[in-house]
Amino acid sequence: MSDSDKPKKDDEFLKQASGKQTGLVSEFIGFLKANKKWWLAPIIVSILLLGLLVVLGGTAAAPFIYTLF
Repeated sequence: MSDSDKPKKDDEFLKQASGKQTGLVSEFIGFLKANKKWWLAPIIVSILLLGLLVVLGGTAAAPFIYTLF
């Protein structure tokens, strides 16, 4: 790595750092697009839905959830 590459890399870093901040969901979608790992999406969605059921199971919505099963 030469010294002439360093300012270019620093400029690129500053340009990316000053850009718009993205959220967790958009970062995850960008990751899926860039790495072609679309098979991860159903797994993550299933885990999130299961977590939602666990959280709602401890609230007043529990009787309505239990009737689904």
